[in-house]
Amino acid sequence: QVQLVESGGGLVQSGGSLRLSCAASGFTSNIYSMGWFRQAPGKEREGVSCISTPDGSTYYADSVKGRFTISRDNAKNTVFLQMNSLKPEDTARYYCTADLVVECDAWEDDDYVGPVEDFGSWGQGTQVTVSS
Repeated sequence: QVQLVESGGGLVQSGGSLRLSCAASGFTSNIYSMGWFRQAPGKEREGVSCISTPDGSTYYADSVKGRFTISRDNAKNTVFLQMNSLKPEDTARYYCTADLVVECDAWEDDDYVGPVEDFGSWGQGTQVTVSS
């Protein structure tokens, strides 16, 4: 399996920036895509961004396009999410995911809710809080 450890969350003022990191270990050669979901209290989980392993193609939710950038360091099996121009509505717990089956084009489908058991992994999450 794949283990994921996130870091980089915190408290920031509106308009500020944060960079999240997600380090993968284990059977990382089996990963097709890695990404970030987020969930705020009382709200549905939202797929934020994804980067595919084979070709580096990316996906961004409309709510973060132009503000967030996903990247990866293949040598370190680490994915980053640079978040700029943060807004209070970005406040949520952010979860790193690794999918062993699908690439980022699956994120375009509203039915995709992240990797399922035995076919991917989820991190424990890191809290991002944006104050107004």
